[in-house]
Amino acid sequence: MTAPVSVKRLDPRAKLPSYGSADAAGADLYALTGGPVTIAPGETAKIPTGLAVAIPQGYAGLVFARSGLACKGGLAPANKVGVIDADYRGEVLIFLHNHGSQPQTVEDGDRVAQLVIVPYLTAQFTLAEELDSTDRGQGGFGSTGRR
Repeated sequence: MTAPVSVKRLDPRAKLPSYGSADAAGADLYALTGGPVTIAPGETAKIPTGLAVAIPQGYAGLVFARSGLACKGGLAPANKVGVIDADYRGEVLIFLHNHGSQPQTVEDGDRVAQLVIVPYLTAQFTLAEELDSTDRGQGGFGSTGRR
């Protein structure tokens, strides 16, 4: 399924998000750094994209790590998953954190994260004395077993 999403270039050098394959869920977001940015181990750097997006009402833009960048270089969004609300019109910024043990350099034009646009539910929270029961119940982490 495809749908139009308006993107504004805040800088004429900014690259539009793009999908790496026909069935990719995430569109790559590109760094607009103007030059190399080196991120030391344990440090976080703000990486601009030069873009603003108009996420449709009823949807959210989720900014995820790129698996290769995260697994091979240790660079991933500092907040793990960024959320772009439908009413946000500012620049999409990626705060990359270096989880590795070596400095990592981001170059201008590098793919630094991926944007997935998903529908969401606005909940109407109501206080309840009891919740319905399930097979899992109050079992926490690992309560469903390893296999």
